Amino acid sequence: MSSLVTVTAIRAARERLVGVLQSVPTYRSDTLSRLAGRSVLIKPEFRQRTGSFKIRGAFNLISRLPPGQEVVAASAGNHAQGVALAAALTGRAATIFMPEGASLPKINATRGYGATVRLEGSILDDAIGIARDYAQACGATFVPPFDDLDVIAGQGTLGLEVLEEAPDAEVILVPVGGGGLLAGVAAAVAGASPSTSSDRRRPSVIGVEAAGAPTMSAALAAGRPVPLTSLSTMADGIAVGCVSDTTLAHAENFVEAVVTVDEEEISRAILLGVERLKAVVEPAGAVGLGALASGLVPGTGPVVVVLSGGNVDPLLLAKLIDHGLSAAGRYLTLRVVVGDRAGSLASVTADLARLGLNVLDVEHHRNGRPIGVGQVEIQVTVETRDRDHHAEVIAALEAAGHHATEVL
Repeated sequence: MSSLVTVTAIRAARERLVGVLQSVPTYRSDTLSRLAGRSVLIKPEFRQRTGSFKIRGAFNLISRLPPGQEVVAASAGNHAQGVALAAALTGRAATIFMPEGASLPKINATRGYGATVRLEGSILDDAIGIARDYAQACGATFVPPFDDLDVIAGQGTLGLEVLEEAPDAEVILVPVGGGGLLAGVAAAVAGASPSTSSDRRRPSVIGVEAAGAPTMSAALAAGRPVPLTSLSTMADGIAVGCVSDTTLAHAENFVEAVVTVDEEEISRAILLGVERLKAVVEPAGAVGLGALASGLVPGTGPVVVVLSGGNVDPLLLAKLIDHGLSAAGRYLTLRVVVGDRAGSLASVTADLARLGLNVLDVEHHRNGRPIGVGQVEIQVTVETRDRDHHAEVIAALEAAGHHATEVL
């Protein structure tokens, strides 16, 4: 059986991290609490140094190495930045291997912390193999992203903070990729002494992963780590092919459940973060919010949502927000067939204006469409409140004498 991290190790990690971490206290969101019908608290780890929780585990491991020991890591983003900063703070060299397709902002950020970045391998698994070989060849220490007890203990310091900052929490939602953060938080919750009466129930720790990368779910079902044959999710920060024996053992012992969210739920969560929390959260960091908004979280008591990271390429963010708007029903594309005569298009747009709808795009087609002689098709995209509003708009257009259908 794999060793489990103790709360003593987590508390020791917390001492090492004094003066290193940015203070990111848990806070209550009134807006999300109203929407969820229960108290919702946010742990804004996307505001942590390097933009994610990864500095916690990276620093805890690296600070315990002999002085001057070089460190090596492989990552497409957050782990790379955590290792780079931890190495800089402890005065040692760091070489980070990133796949050739890594985003430019993440590459530049990693270099900005002082690390040497090498772009090798077409996918992350290739970069990991190259990094391990390099570390062995030059006598450096390879810093794994999750499969290490010191890394898990460092991540567990987040759990201690949540227990102190939200002592009445019923549930803590934690994103899951390789499982290091989930393992650390769950171990902290299981091992920490209650701050009030001994009969107070501890919060349940629930992991949240992308449906397109259900690595921990597969491992829990099989009772062993199961390599996934394919990964398909926008949440690249948790798109991990296989958990480890160590993180699985922590989940089996300390975690209440693991749930999954699909791409539309992740998109809506990102949009919810931007609109209601004024927060830029990356897809991997937003999955807990997606689970909450989708009604996947049991109970009625206070729930803490760990927003674990905010490192997202601005160009990708624009696409994600647009996708989230579509998923939330904020766009409606209509097909309206009208007579091919002067004023037909103006009549449709005038009726849309009377409904208070903002028109985003209009296409006018006479050919190549299944329409009759003397007819034209107008395809128009408008802004709407939500999916229920779609039916209201279509009904209003039909009442005005237009034949309108939604383009899905």
